[in-house]
Amino acid sequence: MALTIIADIHAREDLEDFVGGELRKLIEPTRSEAGCIRYELHHDLNDGRHFMFVESWASRELWQAHMRACHIAAYAAAVDGSIEQFVLYEMENVA
Repeated sequence: MALTIIADIHAREDLEDFVGGELRKLIEPTRSEAGCIRYELHHDLNDGRHFMFVESWASRELWQAHMRACHIAAYAAAVDGSIEQFVLYEMENVA
């Protein structure tokens, strides 16, 4: 069964352009990873600091491999101190 990930990200004030740019850098390498079914970045129209990834992975193991990827580590280092809030949801489709 596919795994759905929702990554809910809020940039610190005045850092939304920087954080958004760093998030966009993740799209191409992630979409080419084994097991990536869907990897979409969304930006809140009413709150410019709010971003959300909606992801689907073939398995939890393949998603965990993604989380250990070099581009994820580079993103984490680049945005260190720039994120106000980050909430990650691991979901399964039930209907």
